[in-house]
Amino acid sequence: MIRIFQIALRNLLRYKRRTLLTSLLITFGIVLVILFSGLVGSFKSMMIGQITDSNLAQMQIHKKGYVSSIDTMPLDLTLDTKKYKKIEQVLAGNSEVKAWAPRIKLNAMLSNFTDTTNIRLNAISPEKEILVCPDVKNRMKFDQKREAGILLNQGEVIIPEKLAKGMKLKIGDPIVLVANNKDGSVNGLNFKIAGIIEAMLGPQGKEGYMHIKDARELLRMDKPEIIEVAIRLHDFNKLDKVYADLSLKLSEFINKKGKPAFEIHTWKKLSPFSNIAKMIDLMTIAMKVIMIAIVLISVLNVMMMSVYERVREIGTMSALGTSPGRIMSLFITEGFLLGLMSTIAGSIIGLSGIWALNIYKISIAFGSQDNILLSPSVNITELLWVSCIVLLISIFASLQPAYKASRMEPVDALGHV
Repeated sequence: MIRIFQIALRNLLRYKRRTLLTSLLITFGIVLVILFSGLVGSFKSMMIGQITDSNLAQMQIHKKGYVSSIDTMPLDLTLDTKKYKKIEQVLAGNSEVKAWAPRIKLNAMLSNFTDTTNIRLNAISPEKEILVCPDVKNRMKFDQKREAGILLNQGEVIIPEKLAKGMKLKIGDPIVLVANNKDGSVNGLNFKIAGIIEAMLGPQGKEGYMHIKDARELLRMDKPEIIEVAIRLHDFNKLDKVYADLSLKLSEFINKKGKPAFEIHTWKKLSPFSNIAKMIDLMTIAMKVIMIAIVLISVLNVMMMSVYERVREIGTMSALGTSPGRIMSLFITEGFLLGLMSTIAGSIIGLSGIWALNIYKISIAFGSQDNILLSPSVNITELLWVSCIVLLISIFASLQPAYKASRMEPVDALGHV
């Protein structure tokens, strides 16, 4: 077997220029896949992190039917204290759940005593919200005199940046919020603008914040009620598993109609950016398919040329008693070595490129946030899979030329011109 490898390597080196060019082409494809996967993977992680850590949370639980009508923010699909305690028991019983926070979502009218406009509001419990969305404060601008660590007090609101500019509002200005409660009556309360929140892309970027106790007063809730429970995990990579576990537990709770009382969704179901994440995955797959095509065509071309140029040599080998199986294995080994050398070179260059990209930081803008640094990385398991695929395709591309060589008749091959 070692002898076959030695002969195969010698045959590749007989045509150094062709072997080098083919190897460079395969190497380029591997480097391209590694760099592309590292960059888009970093962008995808950054994008998901921005969405889940600064606004949406990783998962949310609602009363059954709420998400299907979420655009209208209905107030008749609330969770009372009893239901909330049931949810808390389920969440507390899962060791992968790091934190959860209650929220109320509502539509209101905001007035600066001159103009009036509509606003969407997230009513939160500030201490719990920080645990679920640790980066939410990074999007908010406060007065320099504000005490550090304070996100939101009662009697304060944080309004979207675009709304503040449109109505010429600034931090410290008084406003009035007017909202309909679920029985249709109207109530209004005075508030002070505590901060301005920078906009994100999508509907979540148009929402302001208020204290959950103020929301209950504004909506005249006789008893504490909430709209949703936002959830954060210890390990984001276990999202699907935890989602399945929580879904199973929550399905045990049935309403009076005999249907599930709760519904749970991951960020993928709640954000339009999940479609972008899917497109990124498809683009990565497309790049791998292109690389496979490059390897297949390159190795097939080299091996076909090698067979046609060495017809008389193959005939001599057959005439000397070399078995068809040994001739076939020789050409397959040549293709394998060509793929192996290219894979090693491509992996080294690709990993070096990822290392260089992390040294010379790449920054991008996402929403209104500038200079967000990407941190490209390569999953070792994925790299091994790519390498194995390249080697398998190299062997596969060598099969037809190798089979053709092994089936040549010695007399015809020796007489070939």
